[in-house]
Amino acid sequence: MSTALATQIGVLARRSILKTLRQPFQVFPIVFFPALLLAVNASGLQAATHLPGFPTHSYVSFAIAVAFIQGGMFSLINTGTNLAQDIEDGFFSRLALTPMRRVSLIGGLLLGVAALGALQSAVYILIGVIAGAHIAAGAGGVLVLIALGALAATAFGALGCVVALRTGSGEAVQGLFPLFFVFIFLSSSNLPRNLLRTGWFHTVATWNPISYLIEAFRSLFIVGWDAAALARGFAVAAGVLVVGLALVAAAMRTRMQRT
Repeated sequence: MSTALATQIGVLARRSILKTLRQPFQVFPIVFFPALLLAVNASGLQAATHLPGFPTHSYVSFAIAVAFIQGGMFSLINTGTNLAQDIEDGFFSRLALTPMRRVSLIGGLLLGVAALGALQSAVYILIGVIAGAHIAAGAGGVLVLIALGALAATAFGALGCVVALRTGSGEAVQGLFPLFFVFIFLSSSNLPRNLLRTGWFHTVATWNPISYLIEAFRSLFIVGWDAAALARGFAVAAGVLVVGLALVAAAMRTRMQRT
């Protein structure tokens, strides 16, 4: 990577981070919403830990993994909304007319998303520990949680960029919120898949890639080092990122032609 390209990406990444942090309506839900759902689920579903085969006696340790996925959901919405706003107010068009390389436009944005994803993952870990969760994987597990959280946030952020580039509308990006929330609900977020052995819900949860992301995060809290769960989780996050980047490249070409 050339020095000029690295500088361009760095400047846009810094702008992306500051733009999000300066908007309380984007930062507040990232912490408040997952914490609220964790409190509700942990208090209402604690009895589920008495089911035969449930992997832990602490529902907080089981449920905290969902917070990381919800953080990814907000990364998708915030990233797409910010990019759509740049398109609507002409900032994106002005950048496109400069000698700045195309990869810098999205690369800087997603680098900022990765940094915020790591930060919000650290916040979720702190919330979980305060609430009584135990990280079975220890200090090394904390680093893996942050790394996987940053990767997942970047992957979902790329999908937000696709919608923003295609539509140029922040409202269209925000319309993805209920759809993404359904994906979380139809996963192993509330019960482990081994307790959902039959029925349509088990089938949907098994085919739902969100289940494997949740189970990767969850394994570090409950099991320790589960190589299979972690491999599946990182594979899903990386796969979503690759697909997202491919779609971003195609959408970028279309957007540049319009510009």
